[in-house]
Amino acid sequence: MQYAIVTGASRGLGESIARQLIEKNVNIIGVSRNENETLKTHAEQRNVEYTHIPCDLSNPDDLESGLDQMKEMAFHDDTHYVYLINNAGVIEPIDTVGNLETSAVQQHIQVNLTAPILMVNRLIQEANDRDIRMSVINITSGAAERAVHGWSTYCSTKAAINRFTETLALEQKGKGHIILAFSPGVMDTDMQGEIRSSSEEQFAEVEKFKELKRSGALRSPDQVAAVLLDLINQPKDIENGKVYKLYDLVD
Repeated sequence: MQYAIVTGASRGLGESIARQLIEKNVNIIGVSRNENETLKTHAEQRNVEYTHIPCDLSNPDDLESGLDQMKEMAFHDDTHYVYLINNAGVIEPIDTVGNLETSAVQQHIQVNLTAPILMVNRLIQEANDRDIRMSVINITSGAAERAVHGWSTYCSTKAAINRFTETLALEQKGKGHIILAFSPGVMDTDMQGEIRSSSEEQFAEVEKFKELKRSGALRSPDQVAAVLLDLINQPKDIENGKVYKLYDLVD
């Protein structure tokens, strides 16, 4: 049996990834604060297992409890492959350094960086102990590679995820796992709405992002998920530890 653990599966890119994996008969473990009933129905129609683990990744106790459930549900005698898609992420706080709220920064780092590292740490150990192969996909951003006014926290956590992915691939070399980061570009999601609601003082490029919405330049999560699944369905061509960018994978 194949399982996919997808964080942030209740909406946006996470929902699209989970739905398209269901269509490939992969059993889904959705990790999010709220359950997506549409995914549940879709899985039932395809005769695929769908389990929701209610988990607030910003809460360390919630994460630890969720990891216990993920391990139990995904790793057992009938399992031969596990996908881990660390998709959940936050953009806030959007503001300049000197105006950041301590609690918002701590929550951001917990969701965008600490939780993915701890999830991989726990689950890849279980996979190695059981000789089960994994694909680890960390969702990153172009903001990891450049400074963006008002996004100091987001740029930092995504840059850290890229280096974590590279280091993980180095350490797991020869164990048969697929390990990559995927940069999806700009999508029409709730996160983009949060970005557009910023003031110019908080985020200097806000008008650029508003124009992307007005001009219809934002890709749908379904389009982006399809590109990612095409990529991971060709594991022999994947360079472990690499950051794959959507713009390099589409015409």
